[in-house]
Amino acid sequence: MKLLTASLFIALAASTIGCGGDEVQYQPKPQMSGKKASLPAVPTLPAKKKKEGDAYTVWGVTHELRSRVHREDVNGKKISLIGYIVKTNYQQKCADKNNTANKDDCTPECAVHKTGKADPAECKSPVPTFFIADSKDEQKDMIAVMGWSSNFAQMFSLIEGIQRAPKGKETEVKLADEFWGGDLPNPLPAIGAKVKVTGIYGETFTKATSGAATNPKYGIMTSEKIEQVEPAPEAALLPGMKKR
Repeated sequence: MKLLTASLFIALAASTIGCGGDEVQYQPKPQMSGKKASLPAVPTLPAKKKKEGDAYTVWGVTHELRSRVHREDVNGKKISLIGYIVKTNYQQKCADKNNTANKDDCTPECAVHKTGKADPAECKSPVPTFFIADSKDEQKDMIAVMGWSSNFAQMFSLIEGIQRAPKGKETEVKLADEFWGGDLPNPLPAIGAKVKVTGIYGETFTKATSGAATNPKYGIMTSEKIEQVEPAPEAALLPGMKKR
């Protein structure tokens, strides 16, 4: 019995050794010949700043507004923005004096007058607004700044006061907004100036008596303070007003 068991073990061991066969040797393949694939160059992404000092850039704050993670850091919060004034709605006259088309990008003749006088009932006047961007020539990615003047009459009276001031005393002229309180900015925001604006930023502007303005893509800045970083080439004037 022992002899039979030993013989069986030897036979199984021999059969196990024989099952493996010869090891397959690696055969290197020749390098691919022919035309190489044409791949586009790796794009160079623009180096954009999220902040300049403690103030957000337009790119930076709009990026945060659209972010699921950082949206609540800026929406409805008091922040500072910095940028160039590239557009206003008070340096262009509307086609008709009452602005019957109710445009938001122009000043109707009926609204250009001193404070203390109401606009005619048919006068369709927007809230004075300027727009800031990260570069002087930008006309697409920009943020509306509102809340610094309730109407064009406030601006008219401030401009008249500045023009009557003695030479060198222009920046000392002050005018408090009769509806919203607080002084209007002096100098008035003008195209080409670089400004730092502090206030409440978010999708909605609610100070207007005619209803809320909204901009979910770029947001709106409700200004509380405007600081001039670089002056504009020319002072802001309303349509029909002459330079000093």
